[in-house]
Amino acid sequence: MIFEDTETLAFMLLLAVVLDGIFADPPRLYRIVPHPVALLGRAVGWLEGRLNRDSHAPGVKFLLGMGASLALIAAAFLLGGLLAGLLGFPGGWILEALIASTLLAGRGLYDQVALCADSLKAGPEAGREALVSLVGRDPQFLDESGVAKAAIESLGENFSDAVVAPLFWGMLFGLPGLLVYKTVNTLDSMLGYTDSRYFWFGKFAARLDDVLNFIPARLSALLVCLAAATMTEASWRGALGAVVRDARRHTSWNAGYPEAAFAGALRIAIAGPRRSSGGERYAAWMGEGRANLTAADIRLSLRLYLRAWILVGGVLAILAL
Repeated sequence: MIFEDTETLAFMLLLAVVLDGIFADPPRLYRIVPHPVALLGRAVGWLEGRLNRDSHAPGVKFLLGMGASLALIAAAFLLGGLLAGLLGFPGGWILEALIASTLLAGRGLYDQVALCADSLKAGPEAGREALVSLVGRDPQFLDESGVAKAAIESLGENFSDAVVAPLFWGMLFGLPGLLVYKTVNTLDSMLGYTDSRYFWFGKFAARLDDVLNFIPARLSALLVCLAAATMTEASWRGALGAVVRDARRHTSWNAGYPEAAFAGALRIAIAGPRRSSGGERYAAWMGEGRANLTAADIRLSLRLYLRAWILVGGVLAILAL
């Protein structure tokens, strides 16, 4: 442990989860004060624009990308340590929880996926528009079922990335750990692409993100299995079976675990072959159920997500006590 005892740290993170659930990201506040992740994104974009040149050889791009990533990670760790030190006075953990809540996205993820479900009722085009800010791929070829599958896939993957993983690293290393994880995750989301511009420059950040998400992704799948056991409409056995059978076949080291858990719990099939501007691309199915999905399936997945999210808070409460 760094900076704080386990009980205080767990209680601080529990309060952060509650604050995120109640307030999420207040738009009025962030029209006045930039969101921490937005500031981090600007820093990543600034470094990438100055260091990632087409004229550089692949090896040079990789080293520059690694250097830029390590510089931002070191700055995040030092900033986290400084803040934790400054807030070490009695009651300072409340302000620390407020800062930590801005680095979680549990409520924001729920709201965005719910918007997809609501929009999809107006037709696939409206669903695709709502999906744009949720997924990294182009949704223009998705029909109603494709939009529903993409929303549930994103819900599963981001349950790990936006909720479980930051809390996991925060529980281990306090605010510095949470800031470092968020930095790596932002680096991966902005640089971790496979096209010619980003492949080498973002390769280090992408692999480090895989490493930091390795344990949280599997914990997320376990939480989904446990949450499914509390719902009559879900199957914990189906969730566990899908994780064991399908998760390792996913193209991602980590995303397959929570995605397979959601699919198996809800008795549906997600992922699978995908159509894009370059034609159809093969991807393994997560789950063995029906693949023709609707907005109702998104709503059911949100109910499962809420229960898994509550379980996260329950674990923190147990640690705090």
